[in-house]
Amino acid sequence: MTTTINAPADLLDLVGHQLGTTDWQEIDQDRVNLFADATGDHQWIHTDTERAAAGPFGGTIAHGYLTLSLAPMIIDQLLRIENLTAALNYGLNKLRFPAPVPVGSKLRAAIDLVAAQEKPAGIEAVLRLTYEVQGGERPVCIADVVILYR
Repeated sequence: MTTTINAPADLLDLVGHQLGTTDWQEIDQDRVNLFADATGDHQWIHTDTERAAAGPFGGTIAHGYLTLSLAPMIIDQLLRIENLTAALNYGLNKLRFPAPVPVGSKLRAAIDLVAAQEKPAGIEAVLRLTYEVQGGERPVCIADVVILYR
């Protein structure tokens, strides 16, 4: 389900609402390896399938920041703003990784609009992204993403 609004100012009326939940997508080892190459983070719990099988998670896990890096894709799937000039990443207010993302698991995320306010440069919105793995007991990532919409 995608939430579509006419202009950034319409976000002010949606504070406190969930904007939707994405479809499930698999997190595979190729994606994890590409992220490791892009960031230089080749820690064995992410990239060494044999060693990780005997490790604390029973297999490789995705990088926390890989999970977070899916935010633009998630937001694009769930929020469409017509008459938008720009969407600028402003930062994060809070970020937590309460549980690992096992490679081979399916991941999805929901967005809640927790705040929006007018600023001289546009509408500053705080989107809470809550990521979960299929069959998981708790979220794998919770991020309060701040975006300036013009």
